[in-house]
Amino acid sequence: MKTYIYAFIVALVLSYIFTPIVKKFAWKIGALDIPNDTRRMHTRPIPRIGGLAIFGAFVLTSILVLPLTRTVEGILLGSAFIVALGVFDDIKNLPAKIKLIGQIAAAGILVLYGIRVEWVTNPLGGMFYLGKLSIPLTIFWIVGVTNALNFIDGLDGLAAGVASIASLALLIVAIGEGQEHVVILTAILTGSAIGFLPFNFNPAKIFMGDTGAMFLGFVLAAISIEGAIKSAAAIALVVPILILGLPIFDTAFAILRRAVNGYPIMKADKGHLHHRLMAIGLNQRQTVLILYSISGLLGISAIVLSQIGLLEAGMILTVLVGIAVVLGHQLGIIDIKNTKKFDV
Repeated sequence: MKTYIYAFIVALVLSYIFTPIVKKFAWKIGALDIPNDTRRMHTRPIPRIGGLAIFGAFVLTSILVLPLTRTVEGILLGSAFIVALGVFDDIKNLPAKIKLIGQIAAAGILVLYGIRVEWVTNPLGGMFYLGKLSIPLTIFWIVGVTNALNFIDGLDGLAAGVASIASLALLIVAIGEGQEHVVILTAILTGSAIGFLPFNFNPAKIFMGDTGAMFLGFVLAAISIEGAIKSAAAIALVVPILILGLPIFDTAFAILRRAVNGYPIMKADKGHLHHRLMAIGLNQRQTVLILYSISGLLGISAIVLSQIGLLEAGMILTVLVGIAVVLGHQLGIIDIKNTKKFDV
């Protein structure tokens, strides 16, 4: 059996075993999501530190199947920091500024361990060396993806499923590039997220909370740097952006919508894609399955783009961007001058 398949199975089984244990622990310490505003889709308290099960499966499987290289050590230490931050937030509801500072610190751990975007492929040939821009660009990418996954965690199973699909797409790209350690790391992350899904899909028995959403976003960002971004493909930088396109573009539209209307960027509203789909009459399961499909199509597109020429890639990207703009306009996601109708 290939190592990455073994790693995937081990991570999935461990996550599945750990989740009920974490659920009992969450009830014991009172780490519960209690519905108290109109954005909540559930009507009863639900445990919300399920991300600990995903994290535990990821760490234990990584230790079992991977040599402790500097890269692996950096990802494990950084993810431990981001998970600790998430647990505190799930229990104490940390201020947004404190969370942001913590996310930057976690990203800094990766940078210290050499996980950074240092080179960007020039589509016309050769490479660009980023020099001093490497550190801020790396931190921006890591913090951005971490928050993007966190922002879409609004329906049962949504963030875990989207992360699983994105991770699987990164896995396939890494296989094509022959990046063995990245393949195994991504397989572990995929298994850890999928093992949690049976307990998190609607109706959810446990939420991953910020603990899980930030962890998944953080590790996906780190793996994409080590994998797709460091490949020699002409569109290397585009591939992970497309794979993570659903949370990235939904978050980008949300920030633009709030900024234009003078709203705090971190203030929650009901203008996200999943809210708009439910507003037209879809239920939670239908909405989540549609978003899974969109994420899957973006992942497949990214895999195809990583294997074809620059001209063909440009044509596909143009079509995808056009579809995204039309869909966003029809659903009101990019109707940035009407943010008030999304208030809660």
